[in-house]
Amino acid sequence: MNNVLHKSVDYFVTFDEEDTSVAGKARWGELPTAAPVDSEDGEDPLERGWEATKEEFERNLDRVKEAIDELSDGEIMRDEDLARHAFHKVGAYDGPTIFLYTEHGTGIRHRGQLDRLLEESEELWIVPADVHF
Repeated sequence: MNNVLHKSVDYFVTFDEEDTSVAGKARWGELPTAAPVDSEDGEDPLERGWEATKEEFERNLDRVKEAIDELSDGEIMRDEDLARHAFHKVGAYDGPTIFLYTEHGTGIRHRGQLDRLLEESEELWIVPADVHF
């Protein structure tokens, strides 16, 4: 297993760690330390991670669309209502709005990318971690 961390990660907690009261199991409940993605233990965190990524994208995309419809170019440039922040999140390749990553630390940004990874790999494992950016 690779321990790949992006340079902007403050810390991470895996689900075999017991000495924290605010992260890992304490925050998200019981998850496996690691599991094959095609197992019952692996399918749930994989789908939860994908759904969280999709929901965050859709939420931020709605904010972008609203900003384009309602704000002037100058207001967007000044980041009125955090419009530019939403633009940034929609285009993010990593960070708190991306919940699934490859073993190389690449954020999985769309379903086609996830499906291709699942189809092309013979043995994939999911390793849940609570990551603070």
